[in-house]
Amino acid sequence: MNAKTKSPLKAKPLRNPGQSLDEEIDKLINDKLDFYGLIMVFFAVYAAMEWYRWYTNPPYAPVQYTIMSILIISFSIFKIIKIKKHVKLLKLGRDGEKAVGQFLELMRESGYKVFHDIVGDKFNIDHVIICKHGIFTIETKTFSKPINGKAEIQYNGDKITVNGHETLSDILTQAKAEAYWLKNFFKESTGKEIQVKPIIVFPGWWIENSAAGYNPEVWVLNPKALIEFIPKSRMNLANEEIHLYSSVLGRFIRNQQKSGTI
Repeated sequence: MNAKTKSPLKAKPLRNPGQSLDEEIDKLINDKLDFYGLIMVFFAVYAAMEWYRWYTNPPYAPVQYTIMSILIISFSIFKIIKIKKHVKLLKLGRDGEKAVGQFLELMRESGYKVFHDIVGDKFNIDHVIICKHGIFTIETKTFSKPINGKAEIQYNGDKITVNGHETLSDILTQAKAEAYWLKNFFKESTGKEIQVKPIIVFPGWWIENSAAGYNPEVWVLNPKALIEFIPKSRMNLANEEIHLYSSVLGRFIRNQQKSGTI
């Protein structure tokens, strides 16, 4: 797919608490610390080479050093381009998670308990909702959209396709695994068996959902459809259960932060 693409988000997510401090910290680390660290390394290596030349008095070798420099510079440029592409994808995913998270925050007004970025063993759950309608894990997938032409995701309950040609079955497996992990976590923490519904959301995309009529194992939705779909869940949690599961999950997150795991 070489066609030009654009972000699916119509507007950037709102700013988060402390974001200005985060940006200032990142700026200091990336712009200042890395720069001065590079200067120190450069002059330390330069001084070491001069002492080596003073001690051994070797002949000049401009050709060998030029070839070595060309190879190192070419490799560095390749890595920089690769890293920049990866950072661009990470930023797109981050903005998508923020936008969905800020949308979910509005659901607190209806009594929903909302949690973000629950870190497990080598994976994370983007969002969790606990409410009277049940417990839901939400995996956010933010894909660039084509600038021109159709931008549609199709879901039939078994597979996801983007504009009819890109299969994304591994995302379904990921969403199921996250819900299964949370279900086991609650069972181990409370001794209670509870169902957890996995949801995948695609911000900014139109979802053609042919599986909506029979309630598939995984819901695939636009974030705005959550308000419509979640109340359809047959599970009804009592207020005491909502408090129990929210307290257990909140304590898990705080313990991770305290221990430095996240």
